[in-house]
Amino acid sequence: LVPPKIPDGERLDFDDIHRKRMEKDLNELQALIEAHFESRKKEEEELLSLKDRIEKRRAERAEQQRIRSEREKERQARMAEERARKEEEEARKKAEEEARKKKAFSNMLHFGGYMQKSEKKGGKKQTEREKKKKILSERRKPLNIDHLNEDKLRDKAKELWQTIRDLEAEKFDLQEKFKRQKYEVGT
Repeated sequence: LVPPKIPDGERLDFDDIHRKRMEKDLNELQALIEAHFESRKKEEEELLSLKDRIEKRRAERAEQQRIRSEREKERQARMAEERARKEEEEARKKAEEEARKKKAFSNMLHFGGYMQKSEKKGGKKQTEREKKKKILSERRKPLNIDHLNEDKLRDKAKELWQTIRDLEAEKFDLQEKFKRQKYEVGT
């Protein structure tokens, strides 16, 4: 067996080749490690940026919710104020109307002669009208259905329908009776 012949021009140093290969591998490994740490640093920065954006968004949402609730409270307060103002206005108008009626009534009592008789006639009509209003207000019951459930509402609707039906039947009977009486008087 004959060992391979190495050309004379170049002497190869295996240690030198091995060292160069080790340096190359080391450089590649360092480059990979640096690239890994660079990408990890970028990911951490992105994560921090994302957390900051989430916190910022949370704060914005909380602020918007607070503003919305403040506006809602203001709107409720305005509505309550408007309601109170309307009720006050209605009460004032009622009081003025009552005062006007009392004044007219007292003027009617203190006024003499022909005007007293003519106003008395008008006053009588007014009292009849007042009687009618009083009777109707006594008959008409307030409809309180806010607390009723669906079944009770249905029963209440049936009851009201029956009442309307009875009243319409009574009205029809009275009209027919009036027509007959009118006919009998005419003949």
